Amino acid sequence: MPIHSFPAQSLPGQRLSVRRETFPIRGAFRISRGSKTEAAVVVAEVSDGPHRGRGECVPYARYGESVDGVVAALEAMAGAVADGLDRAALAGLMQPGAARNALDCALWDLEAKRGGVPAWRLAGLDGPPGPLVTCYTLGVDEPEAMAAAARERAPRHPLLKMKLTGDGDLDRVRAVRAAAPSVRLVVDANEGWTLDQLYRFAPVLAGLGVEMIEQPLPAGQDEALRGVDCPVPLGADESCHGLESLDRLRGLYRVVNVKLDKTGGLTEALAMARAARSMGFEVMVGCMVATSLAMAPAILVGQGARYVDLDGPLLLARDREPGLAYDGAVVQPPAPELWG
Repeated sequence: MPIHSFPAQSLPGQRLSVRRETFPIRGAFRISRGSKTEAAVVVAEVSDGPHRGRGECVPYARYGESVDGVVAALEAMAGAVADGLDRAALAGLMQPGAARNALDCALWDLEAKRGGVPAWRLAGLDGPPGPLVTCYTLGVDEPEAMAAAARERAPRHPLLKMKLTGDGDLDRVRAVRAAAPSVRLVVDANEGWTLDQLYRFAPVLAGLGVEMIEQPLPAGQDEALRGVDCPVPLGADESCHGLESLDRLRGLYRVVNVKLDKTGGLTEALAMARAARSMGFEVMVGCMVATSLAMAPAILVGQGARYVDLDGPLLLARDREPGLAYDGAVVQPPAPELWG
């Protein structure tokens, strides 16, 4: 996916507004660190009068973020936005993370709408983005419950991602594989395994057709993976943030998960995906549990990615209107009314 640089444009007289919103999750969503029943998101909106741009982020406690903190960080940018802040200057004023993501994506959206140019052209893609096939994520549960969910989803979701937690994980994967023998499987331990568990689990998972193991060890312990000949490719998530993290991940992982809430927006995510490919990594584009507004910019990053995990809206009880159009696992690029 070649990326060409286009100069970001902005004008004085912009106004920033920030709001917090919650969206109920369908049932509950559990990973190794706990369970949640709603998605708490923050929306940044930048308006110049006739045009407005929006971006959405998910503050993540794992990275020391909170809704209050992200709202405060965004509100502190109101003066810079009023003075004509553009996305080129934003990276020098805010650290990577959820707050910068929301504002960066809002500036992309505003620029697209102000200029009448779709975001994919601003990003320098060779053509308009196409539909993507996304994973569908199964939250951690008892083997029988995960198997039932896999059986229900398999006809329309050919790639399932299983959240795992350590104890009982092999039983979970065996149950899902028996219930959905033809689906592709990836698993995500969310830092929940030990190195011993990885050694024990990986050969069995390879035999069950698992394609990738995401973040098996805590991020601070993954140097132990150097030199490990794992029969299943390993992917970095919590260990992978912005461009600066890529060098350290060489020799540890074969896949890197690019999430806009970690990179601090679409601007760095596009650059990071390009850099990762040049370094020999496979690219996964991921998401937090959030609405279609958060997924829409990531559609651009997902073009040509090895794995796409943009199922956040499918896990919600309700989404934004208009939202992204999902037909089973196939998600269409956003309409301009949503973003870009």
